[in-house]
Amino acid sequence: MMLTVWVDDWQMQCCGEDFAVGDVVSWTLIEADPEDYADVVGEKRAEGIGFREEHHGGAGECAAASVEVLSIDEVHCRYEIPAGATDRLHVPVRDTTVLVPVGRADGWARPRPDVSFAGYLVTARRVTGLPEDAVT
Repeated sequence: MMLTVWVDDWQMQCCGEDFAVGDVVSWTLIEADPEDYADVVGEKRAEGIGFREEHHGGAGECAAASVEVLSIDEVHCRYEIPAGATDRLHVPVRDTTVLVPVGRADGWARPRPDVSFAGYLVTARRVTGLPEDAVT
């Protein structure tokens, strides 16, 4: 009944609602591809991400769900332009992740040296809305 949900910083800043440990929240969840988060949170931690919280629609199956928030970690990592890149796109640098346990999420985080805020890893318990086999 436990699940790990990725919540993007920019989605929270745009139109997310604050949430805290112990809250029951209604979210639109999309199944996540753990590979999408390996550079941000590390491969081992990314393997546990089953869903991402979504405010703007997008590809994949969306499911409305109510979940109880059990824990929240701010995720910070370093970004840089890869060597040899022809564009100015900054990408996450593997193995630079800093996790900060917090009791509340509002889309903003206190600045940390040498890393940037990327989002939240939320451990939650399904209350309603997701099929039992979708939750690990």
